[in-house]
Order: sequence, then structure tokens, then C-alpha cells
Amino acid sequence: MRGMGARDTSQWDFAIELNDASKRFRRLKRGGLFHREYEDIHALSHVNLAVRPGEFVAYAGPNGAGKSTTFKLLCGMLAPNEGTTRLFGMDPIRKRIPVMRRTGVLFGNRSELWWDQPVRATFDWKRVVWDIPQADYDARMERLRAEFRLDPFMDAFARELSLGQRMRANLALTLLHGPELVLLDEPTLGLDVLVKRELIKSLKRINREDGVTLVVTSHDMDDLRDMAKRLVLLHEGVIRYDGDFDGLLQHADKRDFEAIIARMYEDWQPEE
Repeated sequence: MRGMGARDTSQWDFAIELNDASKRFRRLKRGGLFHREYEDIHALSHVNLAVRPGEFVAYAGPNGAGKSTTFKLLCGMLAPNEGTTRLFGMDPIRKRIPVMRRTGVLFGNRSELWWDQPVRATFDWKRVVWDIPQADYDARMERLRAEFRLDPFMDAFARELSLGQRMRANLALTLLHGPELVLLDEPTLGLDVLVKRELIKSLKRINREDGVTLVVTSHDMDDLRDMAKRLVLLHEGVIRYDGDFDGLLQHADKRDFEAIIARMYEDWQPEE
């Protein structure tokens, strides 16, 4: 067994399947004093997406494109208004526990770390709550401590960590239960160049050596190109492109894509 365990993917064809999936929200219009009026916001419109086990996919688009909504559908936090969502062939709402045991999710602006406790305490808590066998936990922790260089701050409080240290710890925590699929929403947001470079190397190594399926969002197209071979470009809830990065430059709608990507960079504001 290599690393955290190579994956046997012979029992399913796709890690992720979105079939004609749509999601809309109702929003109260402003200005009505006596009569409430609502409008429908279409976050996703008839999205079809299939990701095979072991793929590394960049899921890109401007703010409001529907990236986070997609992740919430995949996690079972939201249900589609139309179409279906499947992870490993299962409905993530009806089969939430078995799905989430095989899935890791990390939103870049959130943290699972206990703010006023040592980092080590959060890892110990997850071992107990997820009922990870001690032998598996010890083996994974040895690998994760080395991969993300955790030892210098395992006994520090989470509030004392730098942004880069918190992200490394959160990534290790996401991988602790040995997920087969990992969804990462803006994992490089606000990180300096050196930290991003090391993080990207770690993700590529985990994908290559352990067969973990990775889907990553970012506003930084350079980061995504360094990480993934396949790009799925989402705009206004619709998939506008699905292919390799070189193909994007040769696409017939090149000017339109240039405008979308320019907006991505306008939306992205690095943290100070």
C-alpha cells in the first residue's frame, strides 16, 4: 500500500455525476411595502458533469458562477430543483453518511480547527468522532505530518497559526479519514507564492500516488493550470467549457472566454 492507500476504483465508473442538475433560489425583491414579490435566482442551469476516479479537475469561474453551489449539492447540503447528483453512484442526501465517509471537503474561508485549542486536539477529536482505527490514524498522521510539515505547530493554538499553516493543517484534517474524493474550494486564497507552490506539489502527489480524485476551485488560472489537466469553466450557472487548458485558448468563443477570465481576476481580491 502506497502512502494513504491506493484506490480500488473497479466498482464504479464515476466519482461524480451531475445529470441535468439545476438549482435556483427565491429572493425577496426590494421596495415592496404592502406586497411581497420574489424573483428566482438560477445558481445552476442544467449542468452535466462526470468525473472519473483518479482525475484532477479544475472547476473555475467568476464569483457567483455557481462553484460553491455545485460543491454544496455534492456534499448533500443542498438538493437540486431538477436533475440528479451522484457520488460513487449514490445520492448524497439519502446516503449522506456513506458518501461523506468517502469524501473530504474544504472551503478555503472556513476552518475545522478549534480556535482556542492546540492543533493536535482537533485531529484527536476527528479520530474519535469518525471512529478511525488507531493503527490507521497513526499511519496517516505520520504521512500527513511529513507531507504538510505539521510538527512545528501541532501543539500551538489554531489562533496562533499563520494563514499558510492553517491551510496546511486544514488540508491534513480533510485527508485524515482517507477520502477517495476531495473537494477544495479556493484552497490557495491569500497564500504567498512559496506556500502555494508547496501546497500544489502536495495535492499533485496525493492525486498521483494515492489515486485520490480532486476537484479544486480557484480564481487564479495559473494555480489551476499548475494543478490540473482538465478545466471545467462555469459562468452564470452554465458550463461553458470542459477540456484541457490548451484547448481553451483555441476555442471558437475565445473572446468571450477572455472576458470571463478577466472578470475572475477582477473578482479575486487577495487577503492582506
